Amino acid sequence: MAKTLAMRALEALEIFYRVRTYEVDENNLDAVHTAELVGVDPERLYKTLVAKGASGTILMAVIPGPATLDLKRWARVAEEKRVDLVPWRDLPNVTGYVRGGVSPLGAKRTFPVYLQQGVETLDEVSVSAGKRGVQMILSGADLVRATGGLLCDIIQSSP
Repeated sequence: MAKTLAMRALEALEIFYRVRTYEVDENNLDAVHTAELVGVDPERLYKTLVAKGASGTILMAVIPGPATLDLKRWARVAEEKRVDLVPWRDLPNVTGYVRGGVSPLGAKRTFPVYLQQGVETLDEVSVSAGKRGVQMILSGADLVRATGGLLCDIIQSSP
């Protein structure tokens, strides 16, 4: 398999990672379903969501698969009046990635990354390698280092 830009980004930083491939279910690109296919705990599979702030800045959020992003919290942390998710149809033009294959690394440009706090404590997390059907397994601390992201609380609290 050819290396993705996300894999090359990790290698440039000399960060150890493993690759896991899986059969893509085009009818279900949900992160929890992907975790089942990859064979990892859904809480350790992190999905990357892309938004546009009121200022026009493109932002990336990296949160656990089962979690729901809190857009208001994220806007406050990002010092934006508001943030709106980028429609999945626009993802290729904005990031170079398609829905179900967005990685916080190796995008067309470098975007500010906001990671849900706690990821830095995990010995292993799974993130997209920038291609559907391919995940990268690495430590949470290495993910934070590779993205240069900000640790923050941007998910909805459980009721």
